Amino acid sequence: MTEQLYLQDSCLKEFEAKVVSVNGRHVFLDRTAFYPNSGGQLGDMGSIVRLSNGLRFSVLNATKSPEGICHEVDKDGLVAGDAVKGEIDWKRRYRLMRMHTAAHLLSAIFHKRAGVLITGNQLGLENSRMDFSLEDFDRVMMADVCAEANELIKKGVPVKIYFLPREEAMKIPGVIKLAGALPPTLETLRIVEIVGIDQQLDGGTHVANLSEIGEIEIIKMENKGKANRRVYFSVKP
Repeated sequence: MTEQLYLQDSCLKEFEAKVVSVNGRHVFLDRTAFYPNSGGQLGDMGSIVRLSNGLRFSVLNATKSPEGICHEVDKDGLVAGDAVKGEIDWKRRYRLMRMHTAAHLLSAIFHKRAGVLITGNQLGLENSRMDFSLEDFDRVMMADVCAEANELIKKGVPVKIYFLPREEAMKIPGVIKLAGALPPTLETLRIVEIVGIDQQLDGGTHVANLSEIGEIEIIKMENKGKANRRVYFSVKP
């Protein structure tokens, strides 16, 4: 299986690795900082460069598979045993990191106010969405939640990522905020903590401080059925 470098360091932009196997234009490395499409977060894009001759392969997407993390490249040529350097499309990744941490902050405030859970989410580059298990929902409430989130962003609250034994992690109140989600069967669980505000089980990439988010802006709200409300938001600048 692929060593997932992004789990330890969300800000890793480049890394060296070895090609383990190739299936057409699907490349598997022994280690990677490319985040695979999962948990509502888009897979990373960027480049893989063969170190022996500098030949560059564009990474069009990264996904999970039983073999590990699959890097879809734009052309043939890489072979097992190649020493390579991976380069993340950092502008794109950083935008998704800001969106992801913003989503955690919004969900934490909603959960604190009304005990609501997330029923769905999708992080995008222009805007993102979250669905909440909430019956009563209006623009005044949403404006208050957004205002509280932006005040916390201005305070520059740090964001920490660490690992805990499963038993200890599951004792944290509200550590799972996705409705119907079962805790992973892993013995060690990854926690993303907005210090003093929220702790969640999460495998995605995040900024190191809320100030990096910028400002959260609510785009629109929708009623998606009984006790299911959808919020579209973005971050600026």
